Amino acid sequence: MVMGKGAGGPSALEVGKILVVFLCLFPSVSLQCKILKCNSEFWASTSSSGPEEEFCTALRAYNNCVRRTARTCRGDLAYHSAQHGIEDLMSQNNCSKEGPTTQPRARTPAPPPQLQPDSQERSDGPEQCHYERSLHRQASPPNYTHCGFFGDPHLRTFSDDFQTCKVEGAWPLIHNKYLSVQVTNTPVVPGSSATATSKLTIIFKNFQECVDQKMYHAETDELPAAFADGAKNGGDRHGANTLRIVEKVPGQQVEIHARYIGTTIVVRQVGRYLTFAVRMPEEVVNSVEDRDNQDLYLCLHGCPANQRIDFRTFRARAVEGHGLSRTGSPPHGFTYKAAMAKCKERLPVEDLYFQSCVFDLLSSGDVNFTMAAYYAFEDVKMLHSNKDKYHIYEKDAFGSNAAPRGSDVFSLVLLNFLAVLLFIYSPLPTSSSLC
Repeated sequence: MVMGKGAGGPSALEVGKILVVFLCLFPSVSLQCKILKCNSEFWASTSSSGPEEEFCTALRAYNNCVRRTARTCRGDLAYHSAQHGIEDLMSQNNCSKEGPTTQPRARTPAPPPQLQPDSQERSDGPEQCHYERSLHRQASPPNYTHCGFFGDPHLRTFSDDFQTCKVEGAWPLIHNKYLSVQVTNTPVVPGSSATATSKLTIIFKNFQECVDQKMYHAETDELPAAFADGAKNGGDRHGANTLRIVEKVPGQQVEIHARYIGTTIVVRQVGRYLTFAVRMPEEVVNSVEDRDNQDLYLCLHGCPANQRIDFRTFRARAVEGHGLSRTGSPPHGFTYKAAMAKCKERLPVEDLYFQSCVFDLLSSGDVNFTMAAYYAFEDVKMLHSNKDKYHIYEKDAFGSNAAPRGSDVFSLVLLNFLAVLLFIYSPLPTSSSLC
């Protein structure tokens, strides 16, 4: 397929990709404008050469997608550039504006050629692009940790602390030498402090011979099966396939496998909101670049104290008031007993995933939060390395039986030491003072 009549010019596919790359680089695209989604879909549907009619079909689908963004993207430079670019490509390739627009199915790539036993497949990559292989042979196996973020919102940190937080707006979940993860939480019910995740951005940083920098962005009703540039792997480097996106359930579940850092990420959309779960080696978790600016790294340190919610107090009010919302207004369709019964259907064990489900139903009335808690626990079973820690109970998070933290032990020792000093150096009471 040759663009225009001249020989040796770039193909329509190449021009289309140049157009999409150009548009993806525009910083002016607003969060409401969905033009990048149109670009990614067009890139994915033209990822390999095919008949001209398929290219025209993809181009018409791209045109329709861009037209649907007119209301939110009008005045946006990337939007208008896409319009003009589509017109040019249609003209150059004699594509009619009328015709099928069904998005072509992703083509199954041809099987790789059979390699000799002593050859190294490109998908395999250098040894340093495989986390466990790159470890010293005498080193002990890596310790894998888990962080999850779901619902209204609930956080399970890498150290298995479980918190319920406010955290409205943009917050970093992870920020280290290898990747950054940021979520944006928006109010679930107008006028309430109940929030849930509506946007999520993951940036995988350049790494040796393995991967180029890649960005993954998801938001409500847009859970793409590709990075922002349309690629499904780590780029053109030798170990590029050690970073891959796998779509498990279209529009509902995506997994990102970053083998070069031993990391697996699961992103889901449940109802109107997103959930996040990750399995990551402890060494990668702690590979922070600037320890002075890591306090807001939620998966590592938890939510700030002023952003935490003690849902025991909320639950006590709900029991007394037969199910009040967080603002004190009547419940959104659930009494405390009804919320418990609904959550029992999916979460029979009354751990903190069950309690978070009850909390979310009372806060929002959105029954989809039941499934958010259920899938969050399913992700724990898939990603957590210690099956004895799958469940976290209220006594572990709040009770007196919980093991004291290092800072608490130090404070206790210090207080005892001061008491001893006061006892030694205080003057003995006289007989008159005793009378």
